[in-house]
Amino acid sequence: MNKFIVTSESVTEGHPDKVCDLVSDSILDEYLRGDFNSRVAVESMISNNLLVLAGEVTSKAKVNVEKVAINTIREIGYSTDESGFDVDKAIVLTNIDEQSKDIARGVNREKICAGDQGLVYGYATNESKSYLPLSSELSHRLSKRLSEVRKKNIIAGLYPDGKSQVSLVYENNMPSYVKSVVLAAHHRESKDITALRYELIKEVILKEIDSSLLRKDTVIHINATGRFTIGGPKADVGLTGRKIIVDTYGGVGRHGGGAYSGKDPSKADRSASYMARYVAKNIVAAGLCDRCEVQLAYVIGKENPESVYINTFGTEKISLDKIYKIANEVFDLSIDAIIRNLKLQRPIYKNTAAYGHFGRDESDFTWEKTDKKNEIKNLIK
Repeated sequence: MNKFIVTSESVTEGHPDKVCDLVSDSILDEYLRGDFNSRVAVESMISNNLLVLAGEVTSKAKVNVEKVAINTIREIGYSTDESGFDVDKAIVLTNIDEQSKDIARGVNREKICAGDQGLVYGYATNESKSYLPLSSELSHRLSKRLSEVRKKNIIAGLYPDGKSQVSLVYENNMPSYVKSVVLAAHHRESKDITALRYELIKEVILKEIDSSLLRKDTVIHINATGRFTIGGPKADVGLTGRKIIVDTYGGVGRHGGGAYSGKDPSKADRSASYMARYVAKNIVAAGLCDRCEVQLAYVIGKENPESVYINTFGTEKISLDKIYKIANEVFDLSIDAIIRNLKLQRPIYKNTAAYGHFGRDESDFTWEKTDKKNEIKNLIK
């Protein structure tokens, strides 16, 4: 197809599902801060004035999970009934047990092994500086900016809940222009919708989307029902791990069998997904192909992947056989090595929970480095 449309979405940290991701990852960070070898799998649910925390934890660290959760939700901005959740009035229920000994015996060996079976994907494309699909990058930028204008009071009368969506037209497999933009911003009942639409276009859309991508016929939808005065957990139940496409590649690259948030790095769902992205990104950065998707599959209690599959979508510059050989020589895909090389036993996960786990130029996002591209280039030579 010479012309097609790709759509990606993002949500703010105040979206109920993202609130739960942030809570789960904040709890994970506290356990890792006290014990880097903690085994954590914590899920959250939020609805009206109820917060439920459940999961399995084995750790030397002592963490007040309820306090961590409440502080995280307060930081997001949910402190009044009007905002959608008054954290100080919330009922908090906890049900956290130890990790299953049957699982632990397979994971806690001389070298850390996979905590479960599963397959994961990593994806990269050279169509943007972040090596993300541009539609995904733009939607994250809009959501992050939407949160920023609320927190800095650049736009008055906003609450934490919000969404964005970008539909991007591709021509000859490259981004051409934005067909439409969708923004949903939770606001006070007294906020004038006409004024809000003007402010969001000026302070969010035009700040984050380059004018070269916008056309006269680009359609902009802002609070498409006409109002968004009931939002947050008051309007929608939130659950950990329910925004997995937002977390990854915006529907362009595939997602594996599990979510990320609340899971320590012994879970391949998380650590191997980060590694698959690292492999794909370095392969593209080295110029071996324009697009790359890496699939890894693991078995519980085993250190190395059961299978490795690399798809370059016909964009490879050298043979796939050579790409496989290079990947095998450059990257150690064992769970233990992934955790060590990407430095994953640190309290870094709260920052990953909102606005995507990939495409972020931040020091803690070790899987976003392209430090292997020169080694790959030398192997080609």
